[in-house]
Amino acid sequence: MNYYLARRAVLKWLETPSIYHMTKDELYELDADSFSFMKSCASNSGCVSKDSAFIDYCVEEGLLTTEQVAVKRPRLIKASVPSLRYLELQITDACNLRCKHCYIGDSASHELSLIQIGNVLREFEDMQGLRVMITGGEPLLHRNFEAINEMLPDYAIRKALFTNGMLLRKEILKILKVNEIQISIDGLEAAHEALRGGGTFRYALDAVKNSLDAGFHVSVSTMVHRRNLHDFDEMERMFKHLGIKEWTVDVPCTSGRLKENAEFWVGPEEGGKYLGYGYGGGLHSSGMGYACGLHLMSVMANGNAAKCTFYGDRTVGTVDQGLQSSWQRILPVLLKDLACECEFIEACRGGCRYRAELIDGPRGRDLYRCALYGIINDKV
Repeated sequence: MNYYLARRAVLKWLETPSIYHMTKDELYELDADSFSFMKSCASNSGCVSKDSAFIDYCVEEGLLTTEQVAVKRPRLIKASVPSLRYLELQITDACNLRCKHCYIGDSASHELSLIQIGNVLREFEDMQGLRVMITGGEPLLHRNFEAINEMLPDYAIRKALFTNGMLLRKEILKILKVNEIQISIDGLEAAHEALRGGGTFRYALDAVKNSLDAGFHVSVSTMVHRRNLHDFDEMERMFKHLGIKEWTVDVPCTSGRLKENAEFWVGPEEGGKYLGYGYGGGLHSSGMGYACGLHLMSVMANGNAAKCTFYGDRTVGTVDQGLQSSWQRILPVLLKDLACECEFIEACRGGCRYRAELIDGPRGRDLYRCALYGIINDKV
């Protein structure tokens, strides 16, 4: 019997040859022989193997199928080291809310052009990228979002839409061509609306429910702030009851509008423990011996590239210069170069480096993570 590489499975030549399932967001590492075999499965003629155990596993995991698949496969080009696997793509910085903790603050409205977005996605695919996070501002406010949505299936990468949910109506969900939707919910109704504005909680929760009903993988992100500290147990019960598979919890950095709304800020000793909430796979991975962001880069709505959106004022290049040249200018952060010296460093990865720099200097500690692991108990 002939087998074929499944439609949602794509070969990626990373540091280790791999196969990536875009729908499940699963990466499988391969040895040289398995990689060569899988390449033959991606051909029009398919592949045959006497290793029934391996074939059965691949079929069960949704990597191989007995049905011939008519799909254009991306180019296999060996990725740079470290590989760029995760891309934050801020298509616009326009927003329909004025959240009190927003790191962007009040800025002139920028948005990437359709040509720029297409070029970025094409180069990211060539660089063996795995997952693009389509963000804003509010990405649905991009004047050409419908055209952006139509181009997404052309790229063999996982697409995640990050939204506040205000514009995510059922008619949009019917045509949306992404694999995942992440919606921000920053507490129960009173706490969420204290941060994001009156009436926003109902819209966000309806967006979660409607997205789940439409069959999307839905994740939720929550920022720790002064008004939601008593909501986390109830939020966890609610999200699990709804069927949310990933819940990301973080503490906002004291930048943007949070500087003007200090009453929402929570210090490390008090706020750090809430980083123990959340579940699921998270947004992106790192590597042994390296701090967070080893495989991550961001493209801003003004066309600049940076190591992440928090570092938007520290440009490493522009989209017109290309992703590869920008990526080569980002130096990985080694854990051994940080001031951290505790037993939890490989699990913590030095925490959020931007937050750590704000609190403790360039080589400093992310004291919120330190508090989570019980390393500090003093107020900062």
